[in-house]
Amino acid sequence: MNKLIVLISLISLAVILYALIGRKGTPTSSIHQFSAKSLEGEPVNFSSFKGKKILIVNTASKCGFTPQYKDLEALYEKYKDKNFVIVGFPCNQFGNQEPGSSSDIKSFCTRNYGVTFPMMEKVDVKGDSICDIYKWLTSKDKNGVESSSVKWNFQKYMIDENGFLVGNVNSLKSPNCDKIVDWIEGK
Repeated sequence: MNKLIVLISLISLAVILYALIGRKGTPTSSIHQFSAKSLEGEPVNFSSFKGKKILIVNTASKCGFTPQYKDLEALYEKYKDKNFVIVGFPCNQFGNQEPGSSSDIKSFCTRNYGVTFPMMEKVDVKGDSICDIYKWLTSKDKNGVESSSVKWNFQKYMIDENGFLVGNVNSLKSPNCDKIVDWIEGK
């Protein structure tokens, strides 16, 4: 009988610990506090996105995932009039796959994929020079929800209408995967 009580207690403790470890936190701050520069060098204040869901993506022009620009643009075109925006952040930290200037990046995106969603200047998404937005996206201490690390180009972060982090989707998943589409559609 005592062994059964101990066994049940241990199983209960394991279930509780598992639930606590994998649990997301509560948002503590909004992305609306940040600004960035567009590829044209113009300031973009993220408070201008209040009331919209935001999909933030680190991008690169010479990556195996670069064709995701096509799906990103299609997603943007489909939902841009439904309080949704995509914001691209070019990054050259993964295999030197975004070596070009802002002008080069803009030309590439427009010519090859017809990109019309907002694209920011090139940033670092990890390491000592990580930009403030990615510090916020990847640190539970700052966003209140979860910590993550950007593993490669085209990792996607979902931000709700209030500017709070919802979660992220890795590079292997298409921008039009169920997780992202269901989130946009509120399912």
